Amino acid sequence: MRNILILLVVLCAISCSTVRVNYDFDKSVDFTNYSTYNYYPEMETGLSDLDSKRLFNAIDSTMQLRGILLSEEPDFYINIQSKSFITPNNSTVGVGIGGTSGNVGGGVSLGVPLGGSNLERELIFDLVDSQKDALFWQAISLSNFNENSSPSTREKKLYEIVAKVFSKYPPVIKKAKKK
Repeated sequence: MRNILILLVVLCAISCSTVRVNYDFDKSVDFTNYSTYNYYPEMETGLSDLDSKRLFNAIDSTMQLRGILLSEEPDFYINIQSKSFITPNNSTVGVGIGGTSGNVGGGVSLGVPLGGSNLERELIFDLVDSQKDALFWQAISLSNFNENSSPSTREKKLYEIVAKVFSKYPPVIKKAKKK
C-alpha cells in the first residue's frame, strides 16, 4: 500500500510539472529560407513586463544556439500570446444500487481531490513570414503556472517552455514513400 501511495505522489508531481506542446506548420514551406528573426512589432504577450523580458531572453538564447539570428530586417517575426486559466477540480461523488436474481448490492464512489484547482498558462508562438505576412509555424504550449513563484523559478519555467516549444523547430518533414 505504501509503494502505491509513493507511486501516486511521484506521478502527480511529474504530471504537474510537464509542459505539453501542440505543433502545426505549413508543409509547403522551405524552412532553410529562415535564418533571421525579430519580434512582432507592438506585440502584446499578455505577460508581465518582467516575464516578457525573461521569455524573450529564453527565445534569444535558443535561437542563437540554432544559428538563427536576431535582425532588424528579419526573415520572420515571432508573435506570442498568452492566457491563464484555472482548471476545474475533478472530484465526484456517485451512488449506485443494483441487483440480479434476488441479490441486491450497492456501492458508493467518492473522489477525493489532492489539492485545489490548478492555474495553467497557455502560450501561443506564431512564426510569421515577414515578406508574405503569412503564418508558417505555430506551437501552443500548456503548463502549470504559479503566480507566486520566485523570479528565478519563473525564469527556469519559461526556459523549460521555450526549450520544449522550439525542440521541434524546424520541423522534420517526412517525404511520402513511393510505391
